[in-house]
Amino acid sequence: MGGLATQYLLAIWDRQASFHRMAIAVTPPGLSPPDLPGLFERVRPHLAALDRFMRREVEQFEPEIREMAAYCFDTTGKRLRPALVFVSGWQGDGVVVDDLVRAAGVVEMVHLATLVHDDIMDRAEIRRSRHTAARQFGPDAAVLLGDALFSQALHIASQFPTTEVCRLVSESTRRVCSGEIMQTLRRRDINISLAEYRRMIDLKTAELFRVSCFLGARLSGQTAAFATAADRFGHHLGIAYQLYDDLVDFVGEERRIGKTLGTDLATGKLTLPLMLLLERVTAAERATIVAALQGGPPPGLPASRQRMQELHIADGVVRAIDDELALAGQALAPHAQLAPVPLMLQLGEMLRKQVTALSASAVSP
Repeated sequence: MGGLATQYLLAIWDRQASFHRMAIAVTPPGLSPPDLPGLFERVRPHLAALDRFMRREVEQFEPEIREMAAYCFDTTGKRLRPALVFVSGWQGDGVVVDDLVRAAGVVEMVHLATLVHDDIMDRAEIRRSRHTAARQFGPDAAVLLGDALFSQALHIASQFPTTEVCRLVSESTRRVCSGEIMQTLRRRDINISLAEYRRMIDLKTAELFRVSCFLGARLSGQTAAFATAADRFGHHLGIAYQLYDDLVDFVGEERRIGKTLGTDLATGKLTLPLMLLLERVTAAERATIVAALQGGPPPGLPASRQRMQELHIADGVVRAIDDELALAGQALAPHAQLAPVPLMLQLGEMLRKQVTALSASAVSP
């Protein structure tokens, strides 16, 4: 790759100040430091309404597969995308808007469908600290279960008074699937460019973050300018989250993360951590990693994690994440006076804290 990943990182560092300086610039005057537990207390009524909605939706599935749908609709996930809908459409503490709950249910159902399919392709056995749908019901049934979840999500979207929600969600669903197809077709390809990698994560992850924020702002009656800003915020937050997830796959701990790790190398996915690692290892190590990416014997997750620690790979990925979070905050700066903005910034800070904790563990002996 001839140093392209390093060049990319240097370019974005030059283009943007650090996340913390940007966060100060966009935080409304007088706003206290982010209170993350307080944030989730504030959205608790919204998430409770979402859980009730999802339980009711289980009854819409045929009796023969309701138990399977319910298994996917568990409440142990982070619910990040629904939270983005709620905070982007924030109208005050305790104000739960039905349209936002339904929109949150739609994007969460699409997300759950993608997870079902992802776990099949990654041969993952653990998700949210329990068996994946593929492990629980078998991969053949899980493929069709994911399809059923997609279909039900679009059915719910079609019930809004206008066609806009259905149009936006169906477009986003197609784009997410396109990103996954791109990644699937490029498995075991070590010649993926940074632009191609960026395009894949734009589609497969950032898309649902983006549409969640746009729908929240749009359905709550905010201005078109703020809806556009929320769209941009969600886009950059989604990219940052995928970069974090790609780093977790190498330096995270399954017990703490609650899902199967090490799948990127095992299934031949070239991600930013791997790009940086390939640039910094010896020629012999590079040959071993390339062989693993192309289907040969893998060096093993512990060995890969150790080399990433020794070569400070996490530092480069964290700086890329910081850049995306800075751009996310910058998108909201002109609208700092609006009620949703402090809460949206707090969600960005939540990811920043997770990244800090992960990068600290990545340099531990």
